[in-house]
Parts: sequence; C-alpha cells; structure tokens
Amino acid sequence: MALRLLRGKDGRLTAYASATGGVARWTEDRPGGSSWTGPWLIEAPGLLQLTVAQGTDGYAHLVGKRRTEGKDGPRIDIVHATQFQTGRPLTAWHSLGSPHPKDRAKAQRIGAPAAAVDSTGALRVFVRNAGGGVSARRQDPKGTWDRWTDWKGTHVQDGLSAAATADGRLELFAPAGKGAALRWYQPEPGAAPQRGEDVPADVRPGSASAVESSPGTLTHYWRDAGSGEVLAWRPDAPAAAPLGGATGSGPVAVVRAVVDGHDCTVLAHRDTASGRVAVAAHPSEDEAAGVWWTPSGEQGAHTPALALDGRGQVVVAALGLDGRLLVARQKTDEAGLALRAWTRVGSG
Repeated sequence: MALRLLRGKDGRLTAYASATGGVARWTEDRPGGSSWTGPWLIEAPGLLQLTVAQGTDGYAHLVGKRRTEGKDGPRIDIVHATQFQTGRPLTAWHSLGSPHPKDRAKAQRIGAPAAAVDSTGALRVFVRNAGGGVSARRQDPKGTWDRWTDWKGTHVQDGLSAAATADGRLELFAPAGKGAALRWYQPEPGAAPQRGEDVPADVRPGSASAVESSPGTLTHYWRDAGSGEVLAWRPDAPAAAPLGGATGSGPVAVVRAVVDGHDCTVLAHRDTASGRVAVAAHPSEDEAAGVWWTPSGEQGAHTPALALDGRGQVVVAALGLDGRLLVARQKTDEAGLALRAWTRVGSG
C-alpha cells in the first residue's frame, strides 16, 4: 500500500505502511513535534494489501487482503482491525471473508480493498470482485457487519478509491475499462449510496485518490493510462483538468491546506525522473492556475503521504530505501509551500 498518515483526536500523527509480517506503525510523541515512536510492528501474517480509513471519531480502521495456507490450498479473505486511540494497541484482526465464500478460485481474483466511514459512523469496505464488478460490506456504528452486497459494475480494475466529505457523504471511484471510471455516491449524509454517471477517464490502475476540495465536494485524481499525467475531476466539472506530473508513479497523495493565507490543495508523488518525492500546490478547485512539481528529499524515497499536523502545518512523509520513515514539515516563515529539512525516523 501507499504510506498512510492520519491525525488522531489528540492531534498526533500516525504513519502506517506494509511491512514483512504485518504493518509498521510510527506515532508522533506530541502534536507538531519532531520526535516519533516506532516502528512498531502490528502482526498480520499473510497480509498482501492494506488500506486505512478514518472517521470523525478519529478511529483508524485497518482493512487488508490476506492470504493464508491451508490443507486444501491457499485462501484469500479480507480482514479488519481498529485502533481507537493514537499510539494504542489495535483490536484483534477480524475476517470479513470474501464476496465469494463458496468459490475459493474466485476469491483469489478479488482486488485490493478500499474503505471509508460515512456520517453515521458506518465503515464500508469495497473490493473488485471476480466478476469485474464491485462488492461491499458495511459495519454499522455498533460494530455489527452486514453481508457482502453486489454493487454491480463491469470491467472494474484494481485500485478503487473511497473517500468521504467532512459531513460524511461517501463516494467510491472505480477505474474501469473502455475509457471510463465508475462512481457511486451518497446524495446526502446517511442516504443510500447510488450509482452516478460514468466519468470519462482512461485510468492507470492503482493511481486513484481523492480529497474534499470544498465543503461537500470531493475532487478525484488519477493518472492517465497512456501519458501518466495526473488529472483532477469533480462532479459538474466539464472535463478532467491536467496537472502535469507525467514522470510520477503511483497514486498522488493529496491534502487541503492553508498556504500564504490561501485555501490550497497540496499534492505529492514519487517522481521517477529525479528518484525523489515531488510536491506541488494550487488554489483549491482552481487547477487552471498552474501546478509546478518540485523534487524534495533524498534519492529513493517513495510512497509519499500528506496530512495536517496538530498545528495545521502540512507534513510530508515517505519511506526511504532502508524502510525508515522520512518526514518534512511546512515552513511558516517563508512564502509559498516551503518545506523544512527532511528528518529520518526510527530504524528499518
């Protein structure tokens, strides 16, 4: 998975990344501070892919795709664990099975999970199923899980992107074949999700992400399958807006932040041309203002993540070639999006 960086209710940041034997976790010692604890290994043998979702309560939901070996061959299932407080242990991993409980061969063809929490506090988990559609499972606010449901769809590729607005309206963006992406959304908080119009897009699998770019509006990002350029789209936009970054790889990390007193969207990805993390910013929902990608940090840094710390400053994190966490923070005494020196956290 891409590195994930979340802020807890106490203002401290936590970073999560896949590691041998499970998930590596690093935790800020104090909000906005320079010292971190970690990595601490969250054991999860057989974990193949992982995502982390967070609701307004601050709980971190870890959802992964797991492979285990049995007497009758390998088994694939989706697993879930919850971290209720920053720096605290997680619950035990709980198996959610798969959309194909009676067909092990089909279960092996499901995609990586995506997850988001809606306004009711319900967690929804999504996977591409063996038939090329989307299957979902919901945990209600009391912790009870519904059965897997088929959300339909065709030609869905791997790399689903799920997100929610501040008022808890969930959206799912699913790359699909034939020059389109599928989209489901909640028209209002707590409403039943419904299928939206297909998004004209030729999406590179595994490159989609999203951020709330204004109150109640999510902007979706992806890489063009042909050029690799980053594109941005939101409902009611006439077309996807080009953002350059064709030499980048993987999904774009994105966060909304205040830069020089202006509401901006900050982006980060791994730039394969320089071998470093590249960062850019533009006024929120004004992609036409232009985007300039600036390489930063050391060679080989990858899977960047973005978040606002407890002081409201932009934090960029990435993994070094040695597996250590690399962190840079926004400077507040310079114009534009300037970063302080990168620091290395913990041991690999």
